[in-house]
Formats: sequence, structure tokens, C-alpha cells
Amino acid sequence: MVVPDFQSFMLPLLNFVSDENEHSQSEAANALSGHFDITESDRREMLPSGRQTRFDNRVAWAASYLRKAGFLERTGRAKFKITKRGLEILKSKPARIDVKFLMKNGDAEFREFHKPSRQDEGQEETIIEAVRTPREVMDAGYQEMRRDLSQELMNRIKNSSPRFFEHLVVDLLVKMGYGGSRKDAGEAVGQSGDGGIDGIIKEDMLGLDAIYLQAKRWDGTVGRPVVQAFAGSLEGHRARKGVLITTSQFSPDALDYVTRIEKKIVLIDGEDLAKLMIDFGIGVAADAIYEIKRLDTDYFDEEL
Repeated sequence: MVVPDFQSFMLPLLNFVSDENEHSQSEAANALSGHFDITESDRREMLPSGRQTRFDNRVAWAASYLRKAGFLERTGRAKFKITKRGLEILKSKPARIDVKFLMKNGDAEFREFHKPSRQDEGQEETIIEAVRTPREVMDAGYQEMRRDLSQELMNRIKNSSPRFFEHLVVDLLVKMGYGGSRKDAGEAVGQSGDGGIDGIIKEDMLGLDAIYLQAKRWDGTVGRPVVQAFAGSLEGHRARKGVLITTSQFSPDALDYVTRIEKKIVLIDGEDLAKLMIDFGIGVAADAIYEIKRLDTDYFDEEL
């Protein structure tokens, strides 16, 4: 089963802790997983950031909203129990508990917490009906901005000269830890001059092994013949490792081919190239940095 939205977790979570005992978040997560018959595969699905599973994120936010509403109280790190107010709510036998319900029946703290900002005034109904957690909204926005930036990068690269593109590739590999210094790597570019090789770069600082490069700004799909020709070029140089980079994409046949040959060839398409450039800061500059912090419960544990 697909992981439900975090609001759908609220009532089952409150029912689970109705025994008035202390429970951990992991216990609640296991109970909710069983309640909704969520598969292990769906439970392991990650958020776009790759830092937390979607399931755990939604369980955590459901618990957080219930605490803000006064239905749960924190009893320790990732531990909580139901409050008297929470028990009263369950006695009323609600059909569903969601943000709209919490706005009406929760403590004033929750209404203040969920009050729309000035620019969102008039959109409260939209906010109430949201199914994504705040973390999911941030992750989705971040990924959308990355996609837009990736497209901009590809457009600029395709309009640059072949020489510029070759140097861009070397800059990226040096930033990733290959090639020693930029000067050493730069001298290697274009030195071979034949055999389908655009450049040679050191694999490590000492130059114990070399990686042969081919960087081409293709418009169409790169098929197996191109990759096979590159593998032949490596053979002609007695090379064992190569990186083939394109601004377009590789065909399934080309991707399958490199998995079945002895030589190690890494294929980097336009999408992967843009991601690497963003991650390693090539051709991009920081615009804004947001640091997400969480409560440090250890700080508030008073020594007896």
C-alpha cells in the first residue's frame, strides 16, 4: 500500500497510545505500518533529500501536530503518551483527525503554530487540506529548483564551444578528487589527439593510474556503437578505465554494454552531469542557504 498522507496517521496514532502508556516513535511507526498494511518496500521509500524515509517523516509530523494540539505530550527523546485532552477527543469518536479538526479542537498553541503568514492570508483552506508534511514541501521545492538549474546548465553548455566543454569536464573531475592539481589535469587534456580520446586525467594525486575521457555535446541519444568505439580507443591505449560524458542521454543498449565488458567505463549523461556540477559547485554559485535544525533534547535534560 502507498504510504498515506500524514493527516491520515493522526487518528490511528492517537488510538494506538490510548492505553495511556509511554510509547516510542518507533513503536508507533510499527503499529501504523501494520494498521495500514504498508509493505516494507513502501516503508523504505526515501524523501527526495535522501535523508529520511517518507513513512518515518509522516509519522513524526503526525505526532508533532498532535503534540501541538495538546493531544499528546512528550515524555522523552522520541517518546510520548496521550494526554487527558487526547482521551477526551477519542471519547467523542471522531471519524477523522486532520489539520482542520486540530484547528477547531486543538489548543491555542496549535492555532498559533498553523496560522498562515501575511502572504498566505486568504489561503488557509488550501493550507489545511495540504497532504504533504512541511519537510516534504521543502524537499519538493528544492528538487524543483535543482531541475530548473539543471536545465539552465545544459542550455549554457550546449551553446558553449567544444573546448570549453572539455575544460568544464576536467574542472568537475578535479573538484571530485581526480587529477591532482588543476594545472596537471589541464595539461593532460587533448594531449592524445587521436583514437577517440579527448583527454587523460590522473585517477589519484600520485598518478598511479589514468582515466581516459571523451566529452561530446551530442543532441540525440548516444547508442552502443559510440560507446563500443570508445572502448576500442581504450584498448588502443592499453587503458583500463574511461569516462564518457554527453549532454544528451545513453540508449538502454549502450548502458547494458558497459556492464558486460572487462574495461571499466562510466557513462555520464546530461542529467547526471548537471547534478554533479550542482553538487560540486561547477558553474553555479550559492544563492541562499537554509539550515534546518531540530530540538536538542539532551540540552534540556537536567542533571539530578
